[in-house]
Amino acid sequence: MSKRKTSKTHLPVGECISQVQETLRERLCHQQLPDRPEGVEAQHKWAENTLLRSLFSFSEGDGDVRREETNTRHLLELLKRTAVHGESNSVLIVGPRGAGKTMLLKCVLRDLLEEKEAQKSLIQVHLNGLLQTDDRIALKEITRQLHLENVVGDKVFGSFAENLCFLLEALKKGDRSSSRPVLFVLDEFDLFAHHKNQTLLYNLLDVSQSAQAPIAVVGITCRLDVLELLEKRVKSRFSHRQIHLLSNPTFAEYLDRVRTQLSLPDDFPDDKFALDWNAGIETLCEDKSVEDVLQRHFNSSKDFRSMHTLLMLCLSRVSVAKPAIKPADLLEASRLCFADANANMLHGLSILELCLIIAMKHLNDVYEGEPFNLQMVHNEFKKFLQRKSNSIYNFEQPVILKAFEHLQQLELIRPVDSSSAKTQREYQLMRLMLDHSQIMEALQKYPQCPTDVKQWAMSAFG
Repeated sequence: MSKRKTSKTHLPVGECISQVQETLRERLCHQQLPDRPEGVEAQHKWAENTLLRSLFSFSEGDGDVRREETNTRHLLELLKRTAVHGESNSVLIVGPRGAGKTMLLKCVLRDLLEEKEAQKSLIQVHLNGLLQTDDRIALKEITRQLHLENVVGDKVFGSFAENLCFLLEALKKGDRSSSRPVLFVLDEFDLFAHHKNQTLLYNLLDVSQSAQAPIAVVGITCRLDVLELLEKRVKSRFSHRQIHLLSNPTFAEYLDRVRTQLSLPDDFPDDKFALDWNAGIETLCEDKSVEDVLQRHFNSSKDFRSMHTLLMLCLSRVSVAKPAIKPADLLEASRLCFADANANMLHGLSILELCLIIAMKHLNDVYEGEPFNLQMVHNEFKKFLQRKSNSIYNFEQPVILKAFEHLQQLELIRPVDSSSAKTQREYQLMRLMLDHSQIMEALQKYPQCPTDVKQWAMSAFG
């Protein structure tokens, strides 16, 4: 009877690379929720004091004690009181983009739904200010997520409040005292404040305050002044509970996150390949040029999502011929991340269009950023042609007009105001949407750019 092999076999390089791509892409694209929210524990302490005191009526001293003992329990307790005990609450989670607001809420909801009673009764409604741009669309989405389309049918309601109350009434379990709790999550909360009369916010917060039905309203926003946007009647119905998250990772933590995201797990099928790969990642993170690139990204944005984009571009360059990530791969990925879309667009312009751009920039320099029109640009272009005895750049007026319109379609230039549309096309005032560095960069990379055009551009910037 032969013994079964206990050691892992060595896989072909191609299969190892496929496994690497699958493992790391899954990690970078489909972020798993951590056991505990990362990087926001320190910011919770202040919020815990406020929330726990408001929830449990602690004194100032007791709140300070509780603040030290707990970490993220405040939001969980808040939602649990709605889901289990039928209390209504409202809270705002405020912080910059990438600070972990949505992650915090998802972690709390995951823990909350582990309780059988909450899992059985809690209904979630997720709205986004970018999608639900007015209250009518928001109400349709609420109806859809509550699965009450058939109940509403063709009923006509006199007001938004009447419609909302009907929806909540339809969630009664049988007796009027036991309505199902509903959690309303309003992402981009500040955009809902721009809706007409703030009807949605008013009615949701009014229901939560008047105990008509057990609902919790959780707003997520990146605006610190969001309360200033609320009308007096809406603000008076809000509980004024706020959780502030201020993501401020150090560069060492950022570098460690890069190392963690690119490392292979212990259960990788090929032990030897995993060891070599992880050793290569350690070497990569210690490289000075790599540190400089990551420092630039860190200074630009501390958001881990932008870092994942950078690492995904690096990972896409790994193949059987190049079975490891090298510093050159990270440098190229960084170049793509920081690539200027407008400067890249200039590479595809014709020589005539490029000359018009240079003429516009020259006008900007001379007239200190004042708007220009096609006639001024054409006159500036003719000055350049007059300096050339046998110029190949002689174009008819209709051709120049067409090139000018093409630049407008590409949004490299734009009208000063909408009223100029009534003006004759040659005299519509325009502004250039490019700066000096973008044009110079495009000229350096423009394929086979004529020398005299480059010299004209340099003299224009002189």
